[in-house]
Amino acid sequence: MSAPRLRKQPLAPLRADIRLHLHDPERLAPYLDATYAVLAGTGVRCRSRKGLALFAKAGADVDEASGLVRLPRRLVDEALALAPRTFVLGSRDGATDLDLAAGVTWGTTDGSGTEVVDRRSGERRPSTKADLAGVTRMQDYLGSIAFWWPTVGAGDCGPAAQVHELEAGWTNTTKHLMGMVQGEALARHAVEMAAVIADGRGAAGSPPVLSDLIGTVSPLVLDDSGVGAALVFAEAGIPVCYVTMPTLGTTAPATPAGALVVGAAEIVAAAVLHQLAAPGAPLWGSIMSTYADPRSAATLTAPLDDRCRFLATEVLHAFGLPALGAFGGTDAVASGTWQDGVEQMVQLLQLPLDSCETSTGIGLHSTYTVFAPEDLILGDDLYHRARTAFLDFPADDEAMALGAIAAVGPGGTFLGHAHTRRHMREAVVRAITQQIGADGRHYRDPVEVARERAAEILDHYEPEPLGDDAQRELRRLVAAADEAVRA
Repeated sequence: MSAPRLRKQPLAPLRADIRLHLHDPERLAPYLDATYAVLAGTGVRCRSRKGLALFAKAGADVDEASGLVRLPRRLVDEALALAPRTFVLGSRDGATDLDLAAGVTWGTTDGSGTEVVDRRSGERRPSTKADLAGVTRMQDYLGSIAFWWPTVGAGDCGPAAQVHELEAGWTNTTKHLMGMVQGEALARHAVEMAAVIADGRGAAGSPPVLSDLIGTVSPLVLDDSGVGAALVFAEAGIPVCYVTMPTLGTTAPATPAGALVVGAAEIVAAAVLHQLAAPGAPLWGSIMSTYADPRSAATLTAPLDDRCRFLATEVLHAFGLPALGAFGGTDAVASGTWQDGVEQMVQLLQLPLDSCETSTGIGLHSTYTVFAPEDLILGDDLYHRARTAFLDFPADDEAMALGAIAAVGPGGTFLGHAHTRRHMREAVVRAITQQIGADGRHYRDPVEVARERAAEILDHYEPEPLGDDAQRELRRLVAAADEAVRA
């Protein structure tokens, strides 16, 4: 007999029943003031002629020759006031729409990995579109993953790879897709693809089934490719998440506060431009500061002192923007190592308290470049540990168990009491580290368990299929994109 097909897990967003007081408005004010000062004084460089024209029309100080744009505080505030504080991200079938006003954090994977560890040969090799399709099926299954990122790139698909990635996404998950499409031309193909999926969903006025992640360039540059794509998506009503990754000491000041200010200035400038192009268009932001090792210049994501990771969300919220948090990355060169677990867990444990609407990211190691199937399963385990860390206990009469305590009394045992029989099975939820081996006594190697679970999903889980007509139309649009980039 063949193994039974797996059923999709329900979404399991992060929240905290217990709230800690983070930065009060007085502590945040210097970061906001510094961001305004950079925008009005130093300015940002915009490499898009369309962007420069929009800035100039709105009254910004624009130097056409250099592309330098200075934004007065009044213009910033007026533009950001137009941005919606919250919105809904739509799914292919409507069953896993994500309301950013729900008061929870919706998670996804890391993204843009370039290599995979082949699950059969163990070989490390460049990632392909087929690899992304497999990872996407895992994303569709796991409740920790609320929306899709291209965890690995379609490295075998040439210049139009970003739209090939969208095809792999929509073919293998019903969840919301956040693409990483850059450039005006590819963005227009992506809009056409999203329209196919939206038509299949049917209901007029449904939330957008696609969003896009667009990076600014540190320090303080809005590049033509990113702006070109963003303006296309803004016109189409497709949400854009602007992301910056300032690196301390190289593309940003060598102080965390300085790097945060550079990143905030980039995101705010991009958000202003977005609203000038399409007032009320949905967008959100992400500031992912990283570190440069002063001896080797290697990128580090998780040094010993990685304080106040939540401050990026607080600053973006203070500017009136939803946020995508950056949690869960690791510089470990292999899955399942001490470094892998420690670096991800320290970050993920902060996430339920962060209050960001969305967040990356589990699933990659070696500083966000390499995917192995066990990475996602091990990361899922860490995610659920973090998810439950700040949930309160039930405290009703049954939970307090005063009757059982009185019946057992001092020196007794609760093992045979009816209250224990009612609750013992739920008292311990086994993590991946507590899976009993064949001898019935010892725990198994969690990496081996993770590999088995990944294989089970890849072999026995099938997502809700995309309709044949929609698949054909997506293939046609992707082929058109391939032809256009070759022309």
